Amino acid sequence: MHSLYQSDLPQIMGVLNITPDSFSDGGSFIDPIKARSRAEAMIEEGVDIIDVGGESTRPGAKEVSINEELDRVIPVIEAIANLGKPVSIDTSKSVVMLEAAKAGAAMINDVRALQEDGALESAAQTGLPICLMHMQGKPRTMQTNPTYDDVVADVLRFLELRIRRCEAAGIDRSLLSIDPGFGFGKSLEHNLHMLKNLERFQNLNLPVLVGMSRKSMLGQITDKPVEKRLAAGISVALIAAIKKANIIRVHDVAETRDAICVFGAVYNEEI
Repeated sequence: MHSLYQSDLPQIMGVLNITPDSFSDGGSFIDPIKARSRAEAMIEEGVDIIDVGGESTRPGAKEVSINEELDRVIPVIEAIANLGKPVSIDTSKSVVMLEAAKAGAAMINDVRALQEDGALESAAQTGLPICLMHMQGKPRTMQTNPTYDDVVADVLRFLELRIRRCEAAGIDRSLLSIDPGFGFGKSLEHNLHMLKNLERFQNLNLPVLVGMSRKSMLGQITDKPVEKRLAAGISVALIAAIKKANIIRVHDVAETRDAICVFGAVYNEEI
């Protein structure tokens, strides 16, 4: 297993969106100076990995050109790569992967699981750890009546196929992690079923990353707007930790870190 993933407790991946239209913090950190300030704050709060994204993948999101995405993320990666925490690039574009690696990114986080043109080859070329996520459909349409025979089995099958493709492309299995893709082409029922059965994703013997922070699934459960989903987000983070998630991707780093520390104190012997 790559050293990036080794930890007794789930690692905290902090979200740093360099976009004008992300559902939660769109437009807040486009300026590299503001982005660096936020990254420094997350480090103070206990973040383990900083995930930089330049294209919103919220439901209904529009696609972003390669040049626009590069203009957003590269200056930010260059600004924060020397802060002492690994930087993940959240992208599906092969060119962005390569340029982000040159700028100092230490991980690739791809919601499309390296299915875009050239992504598999470029990811392999970087030699970086990679997270493969499942998404049914595309962001613009993914929440339009998603259907599965068995959501856990179907997502596992997809991820297993992508792992094989990575290995065939020369990517060592030790570099891979997986993300079942909460909220990406899944109904509330699908999301809850995946969370309840999250341990099944450990059957692939790879680190499991989950991201549910502030998502609409929490709004559907609590009837709260994005800015009031902190308690719900901590709840699902703890459930994910109990069910052996290895990396938890969140907006609220400090609060999630505190919850994970309490979890670790209680479950230390079992861990």
